[in-house]
Amino acid sequence: MARYFIVLDYNGTNFCGWQRQPGQDSVQERVETALSTLLGTPTEITGAGRTDAGVHARNYVAHFDNEANNLHTDANLLYKLNCILPYEINIQRIARVSDTAHARFDAVKRTYRYYLTTSKDVFNHPFLHRVQALDIEKMNEAAALMKNYTDFTSFSKLHTDVKTNNCTIFDANWVADGDRITFTISANRFLRNMVRAIVGTLIEIGRGKMTVEDFCMIIEAQDRGKAGSSAAANALFLEEIEYPYQF
Repeated sequence: MARYFIVLDYNGTNFCGWQRQPGQDSVQERVETALSTLLGTPTEITGAGRTDAGVHARNYVAHFDNEANNLHTDANLLYKLNCILPYEINIQRIARVSDTAHARFDAVKRTYRYYLTTSKDVFNHPFLHRVQALDIEKMNEAAALMKNYTDFTSFSKLHTDVKTNNCTIFDANWVADGDRITFTISANRFLRNMVRAIVGTLIEIGRGKMTVEDFCMIIEAQDRGKAGSSAAANALFLEEIEYPYQF
């Protein structure tokens, strides 16, 4: 069996998330159905990780196996896949990789971005979260301190099946450009709902309703109930997944 990575983008607005769930519409199920139809054999795919309902992704990576060893050279397959997939999903490319390559376990870095706006945007509003003026300096001060911690239980969805809530944050920062404010965060892994919980809490700091010291105490408490509300899903994008090899 040959192993392939697929790189895709998706608008998560109408999906329950990446992962297949009984009775719900997921990105994974849509892609599996399209591949199974065109390849003529049941095809399961493994994604780089979950995304919450309503969250979007650019350059998402998943893998699947097939007996043919030249699918990556078939431009017609890529075209047909995108024809039968809904407009919210686009397969960028298919790459032949090592038989032991793994879309989830081999990923060494993941980057998310959250997009805010301080003005009403009639064209891009489905992908922006509108806020009033924020203290970006204080938000950045708090965000930078996350690199000093590893346990992010306070920003994790409760009752998940993960074995550890430890993550390594590589970078976290806010950048303001006119009426747009973008939060970028990179880590080796993320917990369920983690980025949205962090964003919601940092916004409270930007509004002056919480201090940087409060933020540190929240992390150290390892209690989801201490953190702020999760920010809306519509403005969150998984932007990039990095691997220790090219494909």
